[in-house]
Amino acid sequence: MTLRWIDDHCHLDRSDENSPPVDELLAAARSNGVERCITVGCDLATSLEGIAVAREHTGVWATVGVHPHEASGGLGGIEELLSAPEVVAVGECGFDLHYEHSPRDAQAEVFAAQIALAKAHDLALVVHTRSAWPETFAMFDEVGMPERTVIHCFTGGPDEARRCLDMGAFLSFSGIITFKGAPEVREAAELCPLDRVLVETDAPWLAPVPHRGRSNQPAYVTLVAETVADAMGVQLGTLAEATWANANLVYRLPELSI
Repeated sequence: MTLRWIDDHCHLDRSDENSPPVDELLAAARSNGVERCITVGCDLATSLEGIAVAREHTGVWATVGVHPHEASGGLGGIEELLSAPEVVAVGECGFDLHYEHSPRDAQAEVFAAQIALAKAHDLALVVHTRSAWPETFAMFDEVGMPERTVIHCFTGGPDEARRCLDMGAFLSFSGIITFKGAPEVREAAELCPLDRVLVETDAPWLAPVPHRGRSNQPAYVTLVAETVADAMGVQLGTLAEATWANANLVYRLPELSI
C-alpha cells in the first residue's frame, strides 16, 4: 500500500534565496508520498505569498495570520485575505515568550483577534505557543477555542497534551519529536489519540534527525511520522491514514481518490 502524507505546517516562501525552488520542494515531497502541504503565513507579506504559491501549485493550501513575533504590527490587511479559496486557516498566531519580539499585551490582543476571525469565518486556527502554556490556556479559557484548532509544533509534555486534547485541539508534531533531548514530546505523542494527531515539518526550520541542523523540507515529514508512530505504538500505515484523514478534516480539504 502506498502511504499518503500531508505536511500540515510548512513555509513555502519563494523570497528565501537559500531555499530550493518550490517546484523542487514539492517534487521531492511527492516522491516521498507527501501529496499535500499547508503553507503558513506569519504576517501580511508571507500570507500573500502563501496564497500565491497555493494558487500556482496543486496540492498546496495556505493560511493567513500574524505570528506573535510580528504582533506589534497589528492585523492590517489579514481579514481581507480570508475569503480567498486557497485559505484554509487563520494563523499561525499565539504567544512566544521565549523571544518576546513583541510585547505581551500586543501578542495577547492580536491572538484574541485571530481567534475571533477563525470563529467568524469558520476557519481552522493554527496556534504557536512557546514558553507560554499558562498564557495560551488562559486565553482559550477566556475567549474559547475554535472547533478546529491545531497546536502546531507541539513541544509540551503529557500534562499540556491532555489539557489541549480536553479542550478539543489537534496536536501537530514536528521534527522536534526526533530530537534526543525531547522525551516529553514523545510521551505526549504516546497518549495522543489517532483522531487528534497531525504531522508537520515547519520547513525550512526544525529538520528531523538525521538532517537536524540543515534546511528542512516537506519531504522529511515521513521521518517525523516514523517517530510519532513509534511513540504511539502504531503501524506507520495506520498513522498515515489517520493524519491524512485528520488534516483533511481540520482544513476541509477536498476528497482525493486513491
